[in-house]
Amino acid sequence: PLWASTGVKDPAYKDTLYVDELVAPGTVNTMPEATLNATADHGDLHGDAVTGGYEQARADLAAVEALGISYDEVVKQLEDEGVSKFEAAWQELLEAVTASLGSKGVEGE
Repeated sequence: PLWASTGVKDPAYKDTLYVDELVAPGTVNTMPEATLNATADHGDLHGDAVTGGYEQARADLAAVEALGISYDEVVKQLEDEGVSKFEAAWQELLEAVTASLGSKGVEGE
């Protein structure tokens, strides 16, 4: 999995929460620089923090489904919104690069 933009938005949470709690083999974490610095300074990393929680995660998801909340629908909505945000950020980057190059343009655009 790719854990994307794992900076904590709520100041009530530990600033390394989404790094400390998402350590697992074969994962990538694209944390913001402030989170990287916080993790280097005071992160609490103790190896795989995910694999041992599979049984509880399955039970939690079953409880959510029992409340009438569709996991598949939630995942689809989050994926659609995430892709849309990444597309918008990519377009902004292209426009910024194009503007900085002036009349030269960007190859492959």
